[in-house]
Amino acid sequence: MKASALEFRFRMLIILLIVLLGFLAPWGRYLHLGRLTTTWLWLGFQLGGLGLTSTAGIQIATGLTIAVAALAAALRVWGTAYLGTSTVNNAEMKAGQVMADGPYRYVRNPLYLGTWLMIAAISTLMSPSGAAVTLVLLAIFLFRLILGEEAFLARQLGESYLAYKKSVPRLLPSLRARVARGGRSPRWSFALLSEISALGIFVSFAALSWQYNAQLLDQAVLVSFGISLVTRALLQNNSGTQQAIG
Repeated sequence: MKASALEFRFRMLIILLIVLLGFLAPWGRYLHLGRLTTTWLWLGFQLGGLGLTSTAGIQIATGLTIAVAALAAALRVWGTAYLGTSTVNNAEMKAGQVMADGPYRYVRNPLYLGTWLMIAAISTLMSPSGAAVTLVLLAIFLFRLILGEEAFLARQLGESYLAYKKSVPRLLPSLRARVARGGRSPRWSFALLSEISALGIFVSFAALSWQYNAQLLDQAVLVSFGISLVTRALLQNNSGTQQAIG
C-alpha cells in the first residue's frame, strides 16, 4: 500500500490534481448534485440547525476554518524550520539522521498532518461532495507516502529510526515530548519563505473570510499558491548554488 518513488517525486502535482478534482466535482452533473453551496455555508447551516441562528452557525464555521488553517500553517512552518527546505522540497526521499527536534518530538509526520489540515481549510470553498472526495483521497495518498517514507527510513537508519518510530506517534500528536532533543537548530526565515502557501491560506481566511465571499477567498488562495511556487523555486536555486560553491 506504500507509495512508489514516482508518486513521491510528483507528490505536489498529485495533491494539486486531487484539490482540482474537488473544486470541479464533475460527478455532480451526473448525480444532479450541482454546486448548490460551498461546504463553508453548508457547515454553517448545519450548525444553525442545532439551535443556533444561521448567522451564528456560519460564524462558528468560519472561526473553525481559520483555526484549522492556523494549525496547518504552524505545523508546516515548525516542521520545515527543523527539517530544512532542501529536504521538504526534494523530489527524492532523503535520510541523514533521525529527526528528534521541534514537532518531531511529538508526532512523526507534522508536515503531512499540516498538509491535510491546510487542504481541509481550502475544501470549505468546495461543494460538500467535492470536499468529502478531496479529503478522503488526500488522506489515502498521504498515508501511502508515509508508509513509503517509513520503509525507506527504516532501511537507511536502522535501529535508531525503529526506536524513534516506536516512541513517537505517527499522526496523532502526543501532548508531551516523547524523545530527547536531537540538538538541531531551527531556520525560521527559510521555513517562513518556504511555507508561504500555508501562511497565505491562513492569512487569507483570517482577513477575508469575514466578508463571506467565497470567490474572493478562491482568488486569495490562488495568489498564495502562485507566490509560494516562485519562492520555492528561488530557494531551490539558492540551495543549489550554495552546494556548488561549497
